[in-house]
This record gives sequence, structure tokens and C-alpha cells, in this order.
Amino acid sequence: MRWALVKVSLAVTAMVVVAFAVPLGLVVKEMASDRAFSNAERRAAGLAPVLAITTDRGELERAVATTEDGAAGRMAVHVPPSDEGGAASDSRGPSGQGLEIGTRRATEKDLRTTRELGRATIAEVAGGSVLLQPTALSSGQVAVVELFVPEGEATNGVTTAWLVLAGVGIALIVGSVAVADRLGVRMVRPAQRLAGAAHDLGEGRLGARVPEEGPPELKSAAIAFNSMADQVVQLLANERELAADLSHRLRTPLTVLRLNAASLGSGPAAEQTRAAVEQLEREVDTIIRTARDAKPQTQGPGPGSGCDASEVVRDRMDFWSALAEDEGRKVRVAGVERPVRIPVARPELVAALDALLGNVFRHTPEGTAFSVDLHNGDDAVIVLVSDAGPGIADPAAALTRGNSGRRDGSTGLGLDIVRQMAEATGGDVRIGHSVLGGTEVRIWIGLDGRRSGAAGGRPVRRGRRKKPSAQRAR
Repeated sequence: MRWALVKVSLAVTAMVVVAFAVPLGLVVKEMASDRAFSNAERRAAGLAPVLAITTDRGELERAVATTEDGAAGRMAVHVPPSDEGGAASDSRGPSGQGLEIGTRRATEKDLRTTRELGRATIAEVAGGSVLLQPTALSSGQVAVVELFVPEGEATNGVTTAWLVLAGVGIALIVGSVAVADRLGVRMVRPAQRLAGAAHDLGEGRLGARVPEEGPPELKSAAIAFNSMADQVVQLLANERELAADLSHRLRTPLTVLRLNAASLGSGPAAEQTRAAVEQLEREVDTIIRTARDAKPQTQGPGPGSGCDASEVVRDRMDFWSALAEDEGRKVRVAGVERPVRIPVARPELVAALDALLGNVFRHTPEGTAFSVDLHNGDDAVIVLVSDAGPGIADPAAALTRGNSGRRDGSTGLGLDIVRQMAEATGGDVRIGHSVLGGTEVRIWIGLDGRRSGAAGGRPVRRGRRKKPSAQRAR
């Protein structure tokens, strides 16, 4: 497209330049010729007063010699023969012959034509042209003043004018090509960006977008592409959230079933129940792995998205409190009195809290107390999930995706769910020693959307962590 515009502009401008420059060049040539002969006619008319007074050879020779053209040998005077025979032979030459002063270049036919027409004429001669100017004599006859105009004088300045016209034409062509190239770039670049974004989207980079700029048609295409990409991302996010929500909805009652199945005692029915619960847990774990592994990499939460963290914490604690009461666990919740907006979708926060609270029930003995604290800061919101259990021996390994540290069927994805949720906001997850004596999981949720690495490092940990003494698998 870019080169097509350049070629079209080159052809159109070249035709316009030729259409104007060629006639203008011919006009310049004609104007130079007219100027040269007008000057020659003015100089030739300077002898008219002399011819009107006398036709004496000596007087005419002196008059011709005093002019610039006469001194250069470019002027001649032709006086016709006298009708009175030899009466004027002393002034005009032999009887029956005319008087000629200077070098004659015109033919007799040209002189006769000029006398008959009674006006100035131009005749072509070797090396240029001659201007023949008729002048009436006192005797009623017509003398002719001949003035030679060299070819160079008739074309004086024409070459320079043609060179200027050629330069202007070339400049116009070059300028039009440059402008067409710039316009082509403005049209081609949006198209290239659109093609590149479509290629990236096809390869799975769902964050690819196109700047909505350029010509109206390409701008409209960019808007349509961005809208389509947003719809694709939204559909995939909805599908992922549905899978995550379904898996966690199943995981929560499964925890209750597993705990209840453990109290059934012995017997074939109890063993079959426990085996069925374990099989169901394995199937749910497979769903969780599939949902997490297929999570598309998109950009962070858009403007205006998020949820009320206080409301979500209260809702999930109401759910888990019933089970905690059955197991004799003390529960404490703090910091949820006022709304706390965070840039995290509600299903994501629900999944993270259920993963952490489910770990408390799964990996700590019955009767172990736990708490959830919500702290609202200027640039971050901190969620603390603490328990009085045995703790985690290797926090770094516990945060590694798929590494549970136990052989009890755990997927090792619970803390990874929490970590990815926090990092999507620019925050992170820390594991340390809680004031209750067990594990404290600190979720740092950024409010400004910047990633920790881009802001110069991870958030500063407050307080000195003690090394846990007992192992706890997540």
C-alpha cells in the first residue's frame, strides 16, 4: 500500500509538472524573443529622424557609426533608387541604383516585402535574424533600416529559466513522493499493528491490543479488534472462574465429608464411604489442576473491577464457623467492620480464602484455633490467616506450585492459588510464624496495580520471623 501510494503520487505529480512546465517553457522562450526584437525595433527607429532630414551617404554613415549596433557592424540602411535619374547621383550612387550603408544580410525579396507591407518584419539569416524597419523619406519613398539580432540575444535567459523550471518540477515531484510516503506510513503502520496484534492473539497472548488511531477505517477496525479481544478474554475468564468456583464449592463439602467419614468407625460401609470420599477428592484435585494450568495470561484487573474484601471475609467465615464449632476450634475475625475495596474479583478472593481455611482444617488437629485479620492501608490491603497449629517447616517449598510436602492427596495448589491472586495486583504472599504459635499466611494485595518487581522489590516484611519448629504441609 505504501509503495502504491508513492507510485500514484509520482505519476500524478509528473503529469502535472509536464503539463505546466512545457507550455511555460515555451512562453518564456517567446517572451525572450519578443523582448530582443522589441529592443532592436526601438534602436532601429533611432535613425528615422536622420532619414527624414537627409539621404546623403556621408551623413548617414556618420549617423550609423554613432550607434552601438552600427559600430558593431549589425546595422545597415537601404535607400531605394531615385526616380529623378542622375540628379541625385552624387548622394545615392550611380543613376538607377539605391543607396546601401553597412553590411547587408537580408535578401532583396525581404526588403521589397517590408516596403510593400509598410511595417517591421523579421527575416531569418545565417547566425540569427534581422529586423527590417521601414522609414518614410521626404521624397515619399521608403527606406529600410536593417538591424541584425544574433541568435544568442533572442534566447538570452531562456536556458536559465528552463533550468529553474526543471528544478522546481523535480522539487515538486520529490516533495509529493515524500508526502505520499509519510501518508503511506500513517496508513500502513496501523495496519501492521493490527496484523501483529491478531497474530499475538492467535498465539494465545490475550493481552494484545491495538492503539485506536490512524485513518477512520483502520481506527474502526482497531476498535472492533479490541472489543473482540476483550470479549475473548472475558469468556475465558468466565470459564476459568466457573471451573475454579465449582472446584472450590466441591472441595469445601468434601472436607466436611472426609472429617465425618473419619468418625464412622470401622466396617465395610465405613471403609467404602472413606474410599469414595478419597476417590471424589482425587477427581476434584484433577479439576483444580486442569483449571489452574489452563489459566490464560491476561492483563491485570481492569478499572472498576474488584470486590469488598470485608464482605467476602465475613461470608466465608460464616461458612467455616459451623465446621469450626463442630471441631471445637476458636475463631477470631478482625478488621471487617467497614467496606474494603480491592482490585480482585470476588470468585478469586473466595477461592483464596477457602484454600487457606481448608488447609487449616485439613492439616491441623481438631480444636486448633485460627483467626482472619483484615488490614486496610493506603497502598495495600493485608489479609492475615493465622492458626495455632504445628507450623510449616519450609515456607518456600510450600509456595512452590504443586509441592505439598505431604502424601495425603493434597494437590499443592492451594497456596499457589493465593499467590497468583496476590501477584496479579502487584502484591505477594508470605508465610511466617503467627502470634497464636502456628503458621501465619500474609496476603499482600496492592491497590495501585503495580507489580512488586517494577516498584523496586517486594513489600517489606514487618517484624522478625521465627523459624518454625514443626512441619506443616499445605
